[in-house]
Amino acid sequence: MASRREEKEHRRRERLELERAKLEESRKRRIYSIVAGGVLLAGALVAVIVAVAAGGGGSSSNDSALGFSKTASPSATPPPEKIGDLAQAAKAADCVLKNPPIEGRTHVSSKVKYHTNPPTSGNHYPIPQDDGVYKQTPPFSHLVHTLEHGRIEIQYDPSIEPKRIAQLGGLYNQDKSYTVLFPNSKMPYKVAVTAWGHLAGCKTVNDATFDLIRTFKKRYLGTGPEPLETQPTNF
Repeated sequence: MASRREEKEHRRRERLELERAKLEESRKRRIYSIVAGGVLLAGALVAVIVAVAAGGGGSSSNDSALGFSKTASPSATPPPEKIGDLAQAAKAADCVLKNPPIEGRTHVSSKVKYHTNPPTSGNHYPIPQDDGVYKQTPPFSHLVHTLEHGRIEIQYDPSIEPKRIAQLGGLYNQDKSYTVLFPNSKMPYKVAVTAWGHLAGCKTVNDATFDLIRTFKKRYLGTGPEPLETQPTNF
């Protein structure tokens, strides 16, 4: 009898072990299914992002998608450099230097109202505007993200003399690195140059304006909160 009871107990333990093994295997399959599903979802999201980033070819994807295409800048030799100090150049060019408060730096998809014109900081679209020359004003929500990556943005009133526009193009061509050039008819300046948290605005355009741009870029290039190298360049 004892032997029979032991055999029954042994079989019961075996049955319990088998059931526990089946439960454990089922649990592992559920976990794997959840993880695999998450990986597939993440992969799909990455694929969408890559497709958006690559849609226009290279790093200019957001430009073509938004209809703000780059253009070859009209180019003329800018006035030679005479002033190497930012404050002195601003005085000679009759331009104002401002350091507006930082308005934030969160990625958003909604419209943003900026408190300076042109803006120098604030919440912005997740995709930055590429470096380069534009024939239209790109969205400021993209441009502010570009400033966050330490870029310099040169903008001009399209009503200024064509000669001066061509000279701005020539100045850009002398040093294209990490720079954006575009028209801006809405700002209260004839020429403005911006960096993250910094603005120089000029009510007129003269030879000293070009020294202002040069010295501003030397002072503020790469001073944004994000590294220059983390944004693709295309120049």
